[in-house]
Amino acid sequence: MAGVTDRPFRKLCRYFGASLAVSEMVASNPALRDTRKTQRRMDHCGEVAPVSVQIAGADAQQLAEAARFNVSRGAQIIDINMGCPAKKVCNVAAGSALLKDEGLVARIVGAVVAAVEVPVTLKIRTGWDRGCRNAVRIASIAEAAGIRALSVHGRTRADAFQGAAEYDTIAAVKASVKIPVIANGDIDSPEKAHEVLRHTGADALMIGRAAQGRPWIFREIEYFLANAERADAPPLDEIRTVLIGHIQELHQFYGELQGLRVARKHVSWYTACLARGREFRQRFNRLENAQAQIDALESYFIELDQRGYELDAHAREELAA
Repeated sequence: MAGVTDRPFRKLCRYFGASLAVSEMVASNPALRDTRKTQRRMDHCGEVAPVSVQIAGADAQQLAEAARFNVSRGAQIIDINMGCPAKKVCNVAAGSALLKDEGLVARIVGAVVAAVEVPVTLKIRTGWDRGCRNAVRIASIAEAAGIRALSVHGRTRADAFQGAAEYDTIAAVKASVKIPVIANGDIDSPEKAHEVLRHTGADALMIGRAAQGRPWIFREIEYFLANAERADAPPLDEIRTVLIGHIQELHQFYGELQGLRVARKHVSWYTACLARGREFRQRFNRLENAQAQIDALESYFIELDQRGYELDAHAREELAA
């Protein structure tokens, strides 16, 4: 979710009911701290507590120092990333590549826990590949080192994001430890959230890609778990307010030039299930200034309102399936 879960997006997810929104992955290498990208990723101004910062790397002492540094800048929870499957992360033996070396996992989690007084959490996958699903052993190492909660994505590193997530391994992890376990992977509807909680016995859920363009999914899940029925879909006016407000904040956060580019992918996600969304995105992606983007969104929602808000026909078929 690097490049997605920036401060504007985290604040929006918290507004819609997410109990915790973890920062984008911050490299532990101190040489990268002064880059513009890293500075933005460490910007938590205006966020609702607790502030959770995710760190990544392969050197135990660098990670420990990164934890101390981020706590000094306001982090209230430190999350260690051992779940990212991206090649550029795994090629430097970080992210989910660490799962191949259980001794290194122990040294890293021990060093980070000892370095800070705030809670330390850990994100992992089920293993390196399907022949080495070692999440239960990793969970035991983490618990013994003082990790306070564990998030498990239901795929191996080799799977990346291909195929369906499996939840049996998450259930086995939950049964093996006493610390809270958070289930992650393919949780894209209130019904799926309910089923994953039932199947795994997990204490909580982590939502990633399903919140892209749909930050109200947290509200929908919360309502379904409490009432055993779906909440009403957000009205068009609410979608308009949320989307335009989000894009305006992206412009402010990144500056106009980069904000324009970041806005395009978010608008693509928001409009994926709206009528004539594809045609609109083609026009929107050619716009070259912030006000033009806002004006185009305003005009699009006026058109939707006049025509009657409805899902794109192809998107409707996918959702029905």
